Amino acid sequence: MTLQDVADNKVLYLTTIGRTTGLPREIEIWFIVCRDRFYLFAETREAAGWVKNIGWNPRVTVRLGERRIDATARVLNRQGDGKLWDEVAAMADRKYGWGEGLPVEITPLT
Repeated sequence: MTLQDVADNKVLYLTTIGRTTGLPREIEIWFIVCRDRFYLFAETREAAGWVKNIGWNPRVTVRLGERRIDATARVLNRQGDGKLWDEVAAMADRKYGWGEGLPVEITPLT
C-alpha cells in the first residue's frame, strides 16, 4: 500500500506526544498527500495544541484504519517553503474547499 492508495480518504488520525503530560494525544484531521508525504492544516495555526506538541517532539504516528505509520512532523515556513505551501494549500482547497491555516508536513519513517 502506498500513500496514494489512501489519498482519497477524508481523515486520518494523528497522534502526538503531549508537551506537558508526555501522554499520547490523538486527533482526527483532514489531510492531503503530496510527494509521498501527508500535509495537515492547523486552522488556529501555532495556537493549536497538536502543533505545539510537534514543536516539543516531532515524532508522530499516523493512523488510517488499522494501518499505523511512524513519522516525523514539521511546520512549513512561509518564506523557505513558499512554493510548497502554495501547492499543498491549493490541493487541500480542491479536495475540501478549504486550504487555509498552517501547513504541517508529515514524513513517514518507513
